[in-house]
Amino acid sequence: MKAAEIHTKKGVMKIQFFEEDAPIAVNNFITLAEKGFYDGLIFHRVIPNFMIQGGCPNGIGNGGPGYTIKCELTGKNQYHDRGVLSMAHAGRDTGGSQFFICHNRQNTQHLDRNHTVFGKVVEGLDVIDAIRQGDVMEKVVISDVEVA
Repeated sequence: MKAAEIHTKKGVMKIQFFEEDAPIAVNNFITLAEKGFYDGLIFHRVIPNFMIQGGCPNGIGNGGPGYTIKCELTGKNQYHDRGVLSMAHAGRDTGGSQFFICHNRQNTQHLDRNHTVFGKVVEGLDVIDAIRQGDVMEKVVISDVEVA
């Protein structure tokens, strides 16, 4: 099992992946992170009380890795809540590298089963609230997690 850390000047967000529910999205994020794709990219879209979004290589929300992945919407964890990591897309099956992290459940529940939930911030929830548009993802680190 893998986990991720998104390092920013505001702190570190530690992420647990939902590999069982969204194996394609999880594998895609891990592969991009291990290649250094996210290192130095910005959070290009921040909507207070809704979400923070990053992963665009162009820094304006119009770019991706050069390919798209299918949405995975049927798993048991496909609900947007505080700290949830989800794929951004421009329509069904158009996700690539962009992702968002939710501020709360109240303003994101309409995204359930429309955007692939593939993980959740389990440490550093305060960092989500501190992120502002233009803040940099200094690096994304993937690590192995011991399963008890």
